Amino acid sequence: MTNACLYFQVHQPFRIAKYTLFDIGKHTRYFDEQKNKEIMQKIAGKCYLPANHIIKELIHKHPDFKVTYSITGTAIEQFQKYAPAVLRSFKELADTGKVEFLTETSHHSLSSLNNKEEFTTQVKQHQKLIKEHFGQKPKIFRNTELVYNNEIAKTAKELGFKAILAEGWDGILGWRSPNYVYKAKDAKIRLLLKNYKLSDDVAFRFSNKQWSQWPLTAEKYADWIAPIMGDSVNLFMDYETFGEHQWHDTGIFNFLKHLPKALAKHNISFQHPSELLKIEPKEELDVPNTISWADVERDTSAWLGNKMQEAAHTKAYELRKDVLASGDQELIEKWRKLTTSDHFYYMCTKWFSDGDVHKYFNPYDTPYECFINYMNILQDIADRVEAKPGLFDSIKKWIR
Repeated sequence: MTNACLYFQVHQPFRIAKYTLFDIGKHTRYFDEQKNKEIMQKIAGKCYLPANHIIKELIHKHPDFKVTYSITGTAIEQFQKYAPAVLRSFKELADTGKVEFLTETSHHSLSSLNNKEEFTTQVKQHQKLIKEHFGQKPKIFRNTELVYNNEIAKTAKELGFKAILAEGWDGILGWRSPNYVYKAKDAKIRLLLKNYKLSDDVAFRFSNKQWSQWPLTAEKYADWIAPIMGDSVNLFMDYETFGEHQWHDTGIFNFLKHLPKALAKHNISFQHPSELLKIEPKEELDVPNTISWADVERDTSAWLGNKMQEAAHTKAYELRKDVLASGDQELIEKWRKLTTSDHFYYMCTKWFSDGDVHKYFNPYDTPYECFINYMNILQDIADRVEAKPGLFDSIKKWIR
């Protein structure tokens, strides 16, 4: 028997506005303020506020109940602009002393795969945000979409983190269990792995009436966890699972309400990721190739799997030096919002086994529409910072 670690990812991107060739050079209104406001306020009502209310009740009702969050900088900014009650409710949770916050990239970017300097900048920005709003200095790092490899672990260690989260995927574990603490290869940093089967039972399969285990109750779920041996059963999922991906009428909120009591019947308690730091790692895990928590492949193909995605991501980062050199803080921040991984996800052309969930908030009819829109904006930025000639010559055919 072991304990459970309940971690939620909270993220919303700044969705970009329609930006045509005729807008280039005319304005920098790159983001759809109305759509972002509508989506944030909708999710606040369906997910964030009711889920936070339940979490607060559980904390008061069950002394051993604990929960962990990673909230992106783009989500925090949208809370401030469109849903201040949500930010207040997260601060109230922080004040209970039963909530731990993790650090990630401020703009939910894939900078760890492209530019170490930008990655470091965004991580430090996020650390400041968490300290400012929640009064914590996280010891644990959670990279965007659980993107992980040996080099990312080393960088996280260099930045002072004691542990990093990753997907407990069979491809890296083999016969091993995800329910133990491991050590990253050649880096003195602990590796905390998601139990993806149990996590996805809630995040993706909960409302599927064709699933052999439907309906999933808290008691049944606790029965599955009870016999597991190890250091921790890490249940990692998007917070939007509650009320948005899995709607209220599926019973998802009742599941959450009853989970602590159901686990307590098996003497299973909750723990924060930082509490796992005292555990000696079982062994070292070598992850030379990049993994993530996305899709059946558990790689980066959801964001960088086709030529459009590769071109857009590469060109965005090629602009970095010139954008920073401009000294225009407003433009720099807009550029950083364009590094958010969601923009590249919207350009994906492959089929996802969980596609309905990931496409739910996609503002585009086709990935090609997203690519053209995105590249038009990059062209405008390039013109404004007078980027070196030829930067976009190789893909002009795409943006005409």
